[in-house]
Amino acid sequence: MINNTNAAPEPQPEKPAPDIFSDLANIRVDPTMADGPIVKKILAQVPVRKPSKEWFVRTHHDTTNYCLDALVLELKEDGEIYLIPPELHASLLGEACVHAKRLWLAVNRQGGVFIWAIRIPGADGKLDSWNQSALEAAALGNTQWVRVSANRQMGNYKIDVADIKDEPHWPDRPFTELLRIAFKGKVIETLDHPVLKRLRGEV
Repeated sequence: MINNTNAAPEPQPEKPAPDIFSDLANIRVDPTMADGPIVKKILAQVPVRKPSKEWFVRTHHDTTNYCLDALVLELKEDGEIYLIPPELHASLLGEACVHAKRLWLAVNRQGGVFIWAIRIPGADGKLDSWNQSALEAAALGNTQWVRVSANRQMGNYKIDVADIKDEPHWPDRPFTELLRIAFKGKVIETLDHPVLKRLRGEV
């Protein structure tokens, strides 16, 4: 008998694929885990801005805790607003770029949180029609979804109110923390601040 060591091995029968339905306990999951892990959204930025003309927005109804009248320095060309602390008010009041503004926590329909900064009347009580209409819109936003768009012919903002029943989702953070995020790196702490030097022509 010839022993042929080079002969191909006999084919082995294929093993049947495992039946995952044979033991349902192996595929059963906890319903609370079906959507994956719980993810906490980190609020890294809170812009200080006007609402876009496409947005319907709400302003926080708690005007005591989520609305603040403050003195700011506004650079319109750069689109930047700097907060001025009380100890510098006397030194900077009267400067062309310095105004009192109402900082109001707001949110749009997409959940975007921002600070709506609106100029308020100064010591003379005067206010232009643009800011007056913006204040009216923000006040309406306490209870209704509003949208503002420029009405240049009339020199004010056109206010639209939407029949939307959904309530806004507000961040679970105190206003102090939201303002700290919004004005990070944008507080005029001394009269030698680089922004003030630039306005004085020193840099």
